[in-house]
Amino acid sequence: MELRQLSYFVTVAEELHFGRAAERLHIVQSAVSQQIQRLERELGAQLFDRSPRHVRLTAAGERLLPEARAVLAAADRARAAVAPAGGLRLGTSTGLGTHLDRVLAAFARRLPDVPVELVALPTEQRLAQVADGRLDAAFVRAMEPVPGVRMLPLWSDPLVAALPAGHPLAARAEIALDELAGLRLSITARAHNPALVDLVVGACHAAGFEPLPGPVSGSLQDTLATIGSRPLWTVVYASHARVLHSPRVAFVPFTAPGLALPTGLAVRASAPPPYLDELLLACGDHED
Repeated sequence: MELRQLSYFVTVAEELHFGRAAERLHIVQSAVSQQIQRLERELGAQLFDRSPRHVRLTAAGERLLPEARAVLAAADRARAAVAPAGGLRLGTSTGLGTHLDRVLAAFARRLPDVPVELVALPTEQRLAQVADGRLDAAFVRAMEPVPGVRMLPLWSDPLVAALPAGHPLAARAEIALDELAGLRLSITARAHNPALVDLVVGACHAAGFEPLPGPVSGSLQDTLATIGSRPLWTVVYASHARVLHSPRVAFVPFTAPGLALPTGLAVRASAPPPYLDELLLACGDHED
């Protein structure tokens, strides 16, 4: 049994979706599935009930979940006991794309001897860990203030339309939102990203149309795969679109004023994290 397998298991258990778990872990979905299957073989128990529509913990999975979390927490404490002093634990947000690469490079130029640990968690958990000090800072999009956390504005993240590469609009340099009224919108469930869904649906209403509902996929990877074969559209952060490679999907900017969500840096309100000034300068150096 490997710590990696337990980490993958806990992430899938929290998301109840292999695609979303893979996005959180920044790996391909097949790798997550393979490691979970190996863990199940080693333990001699099925941990998830899988169906095309749902993923649920089995009774064995429910018993394993608190034990796996305890093992991972103990491993974190062990690493912290011997880790070099002065590192930075930074929570990341899905879709940062080129932003994250550039900020890390700029921070490393300023402080090459300071290690940075990236932690991928849902927004609520990111904010909770900033508030209690387990994370030094975290990237967060369009969030209302929460107790114990201070939000420092960084940049505005423009959104682009993702649509089939063979669609006539795909060849355009930019498109107006109302030109997508005839296509079905495939977007995450509002519960997973209310700020994004409210922005897009509200912008459609302002443009004079009700977006036609399309399939709700569990991950961006699934959504783009579906768009590549069906007349649908969605939105993707422009910084993320620049690092995506999907020959069957085109990413087209919206005409001005476009769509965008603000990104901020969440820090603990009671005490600034280490190297905050350098981190903010690194973020500012590479503002889009």
